[in-house]
Amino acid sequence: MKTIDPKEIETSQLHGLLLGAIAPRPIAFASTIDGDGNVNLSPFSFFNIFSSNPPILIFSPSRRVRDNTTKHSLDNVLEVPEVVINIVNFELVEQMSLASTEYDKGVNEFVKSGLTAEASIKIKPPRVKEAPVAFECKVNQVISLGNQGGAGNLVICEVVLAHFKDEIFDDFGKIDPRKLDAVSRMGGDWYCRANGSALFEIPKPVKNKGIGVDQIPDHVKNSTVLTGNNLGRLGNIEKLPAQEDIDAFSLDPVIKELRTRFINDKESFIDHLHQYAKEQLELGDLETAWKVLLQK
Repeated sequence: MKTIDPKEIETSQLHGLLLGAIAPRPIAFASTIDGDGNVNLSPFSFFNIFSSNPPILIFSPSRRVRDNTTKHSLDNVLEVPEVVINIVNFELVEQMSLASTEYDKGVNEFVKSGLTAEASIKIKPPRVKEAPVAFECKVNQVISLGNQGGAGNLVICEVVLAHFKDEIFDDFGKIDPRKLDAVSRMGGDWYCRANGSALFEIPKPVKNKGIGVDQIPDHVKNSTVLTGNNLGRLGNIEKLPAQEDIDAFSLDPVIKELRTRFINDKESFIDHLHQYAKEQLELGDLETAWKVLLQK
């Protein structure tokens, strides 16, 4: 284990470690405008949502580590306290990356990146027409976190109007993550695509009061097969299956085959039971996993 005191290493080195470890990070593709009407478009991965009532998004244009200068996006929101936060999907990622180039002040990154500036309705900066989601925001406050290179500036934005492309919704009116196809930042030059096998679901514990890992029987909790993730899912059940259900499940063909094969090898029988339960968990069948684990 490498232990580091932030005060004992160079800011540039710490910066790289922080960005490599705290990932993936959502991207605020921020379009702003200065007092002369010059438009700027730039991505920031120090970004997230912090409130839904009021709807508050925060991104942070940090002072450059190498020379302690500020970014045009920060200068702009201090002049004109408005911003559109556009969400980046995979179709936009290369153009978004190009827009991150440090062009001179006054250069329009919409033009450089080949993206389309679409007029906003309630604020002055335009939004990215190609973006799957765009939030028109007023800037409530900018909080400086320091005056040294690497210091952040929290731009607290209140959403005044939101735009969502129709094609990102599922049949129930919810945003489908596969259709959104969002992109996030990792460390260095790396990005992450939230799609394909990278997507998975975990039932939220807030929907029920799970028994907790502490209430899992020791012979299960001390398994050499089940992982911490498996135990976490097992602990999310509200109550264990009834004994009659466990007894009925003993007629399951796999259970019967395991009993026969390991009739004289209790340890192997238990290990294979746990492997069978693990497979059920991976299929999302928590109830069956417990019926397997409670066989005797």
